[in-house]
Amino acid sequence: MIRREGDQVHVSGRLTMETATALFKSGLQPNGQAALVVDMSGVEAVDSAAVSLMLAWLREARHNGIGLTFSNIPDNLLSLAHLYGVAESLPLRGTGTAQR
Repeated sequence: MIRREGDQVHVSGRLTMETATALFKSGLQPNGQAALVVDMSGVEAVDSAAVSLMLAWLREARHNGIGLTFSNIPDNLLSLAHLYGVAESLPLRGTGTAQR
């Protein structure tokens, strides 16, 4: 589920192969903001599709001239991003131990 509040995008629930396409389509359409922060503190479950979703959102944001940052990434999602060698390509901020 995605909920927008100004320049904040709150993602919750499952980011898996079953949900990634719908989340991408409903996600980050330009709304006049120059920058968005995607808060993932409500994410409950992830698989490799979550990493793909983050990369797709990042590509789409750059295409639309929007700065994008991901915050509060769950440790298991961050581990997947490291496993696939893309963690350094993702603009991350947050309080997770693996993000420091």
